[in-house]
Amino acid sequence: MPELSGNLSGIRESVKERLLSLYEVEVSSNEFLPKQLADNLAQLTALVRREIAVYLSRDGKILDVSVGQSDRVTLQDLGRRRSEQRLSRVRLIHTHPNGDAMLSDVDMTALQSLRLDAICALGVDENGTLTGATLALLAPDEQGELRAGPVTAIPVSQLSHPTIMALISQNDLLAVAKNTKTEDEIEKAYLISVDSQYSLDELAALTDSAGAVVVGSALQNKAKPDPQTYIGSGKAAEVALDAQAREATLVIVDDELSGMQANRLEEILGLPVIDRTTLILDIFAQRATTAEGKLQVSLAQLNYRASHLIGARASLSRLAGGIGTRGPGESKLEMDRRFIRARIQVLKNDLRELERQREVRRKSRVTSEILSVALVGYTNTGKSTLLNAISGADVLVKDQLFATLDTVSRRIELKDGDVFLLTDSVGFISKLPTDLVEAFRSTLDEAMGADVLVIVSDASNPQAEVQRKAVEEVLQSLGACEQPRIEVYNKWDIVAAENRVLPKGALPVSAKTGEGIEELLEAITAVLRANEKVAEALVPFSTYQALNEIRRLGKILKEEHEAQGSRVTFRVTKPNLERLKSQYSDIF
Repeated sequence: MPELSGNLSGIRESVKERLLSLYEVEVSSNEFLPKQLADNLAQLTALVRREIAVYLSRDGKILDVSVGQSDRVTLQDLGRRRSEQRLSRVRLIHTHPNGDAMLSDVDMTALQSLRLDAICALGVDENGTLTGATLALLAPDEQGELRAGPVTAIPVSQLSHPTIMALISQNDLLAVAKNTKTEDEIEKAYLISVDSQYSLDELAALTDSAGAVVVGSALQNKAKPDPQTYIGSGKAAEVALDAQAREATLVIVDDELSGMQANRLEEILGLPVIDRTTLILDIFAQRATTAEGKLQVSLAQLNYRASHLIGARASLSRLAGGIGTRGPGESKLEMDRRFIRARIQVLKNDLRELERQREVRRKSRVTSEILSVALVGYTNTGKSTLLNAISGADVLVKDQLFATLDTVSRRIELKDGDVFLLTDSVGFISKLPTDLVEAFRSTLDEAMGADVLVIVSDASNPQAEVQRKAVEEVLQSLGACEQPRIEVYNKWDIVAAENRVLPKGALPVSAKTGEGIEELLEAITAVLRANEKVAEALVPFSTYQALNEIRRLGKILKEEHEAQGSRVTFRVTKPNLERLKSQYSDIF
């Protein structure tokens, strides 16, 4: 339950209720401070005659409401930064009941020490009217160190302008620019989309994962992309000027481009252009660690290039180490179609050998009768964290899209003796490249062929349902429609109380705190046991090898020794029970 912090003495309960209601306010991710919320803070400040501080997360959720003295408020560190170099992903808005909107030296020190995205002071008079606002951001200097920027007086009506949040995101990315290197130099990417703001934001997250800095973006709402220039020639001319002003070195498009579209855009923009598919392939090239993963990425890259050679003139000369030019098979972009096809055949042969080896391992697991459970879902929903929480493994966990790529499996033994194989597969994403799905099909088929699918969604993400639909589309394309499913909504610990709504049958889980893990394991056990039966047999001493077979194929629940032999009660799958009955019919 949300709580108020700070100096609450003497405040009426009705006013406390109004203060608590601030937690219910949701702010758009591209708004710094809505005017209505600012007015509400001013009115409450006049009622309590003390400073009020509100902490807002980057995604627009109010994390804390604190009441201070008449001239100050205690500031807290509620940072959610991804690393020590990044901003806290939290901004602080607080009021000054004396009508003075100027940020103090203490405020500026807090901005620096808490690594806040920004700090804002609102002047409020005794009638609860806003008198003004000042704002300061934390931005990197020439050495990449975060420094408090100048204090800027700003009209309250302009505090909701999306430019402020765009500056914060840019500062956050620039803060790690000195430590983020490609093979050549840092790419400064300009993003364009004709889809939606959500898709554009996701493209920005992908760009961040690839190690580039987003310096600008443009959204052109169109029913479908322009067949010549994707965004239209007029908009392309605007983007060319804006990208030049922002010193962009690369343009990334939010959809897959034809060779002609990419070539035409490069001519207008005067910059290298890559599409979403190339960006995702580049990320996969960085993340692949196993021999099979590297071969699969190489195959996907070459298949994609083979279908885009026509019209891809300037792009073939991008031999420097930037986004879209990394990874296995990346160093020979000038290869003609014949050479690419020859290389594709070599990669396919190598993959077939690895698939043969995997098939041997799979048959070994089938022979040992170990049931399998696969964790599937959108990228960055916490599947690897969930695998670690259940198995005690140390799979890489990072708040980043496609942080882990290679499939990882762990044997899980429960307290009651149940055993299953838990597999963490690569995360899905909307507009997942077809070439990538095809290249990874054998790996994905292994995960999709599991006895149970645990579909993991991010409960804290406002777009969880959109992401879930994208996951379903991929599952359908892979033919993974028949297995029993368990729906899991992860990150439940950071979901606000008023937003805790679950789809029917879904389990709330927090892989980070352990909440709901036991319930998930119980659900997995229940599904695995659905096809099992409890049977009883009297195994004579003369056919004692039957007892070993029962132990191998099932789980003994009770064993008693009698004069004629051992009477056992055991649980076993229906097919294995039929196998035992056909082989040892006299013991049943």
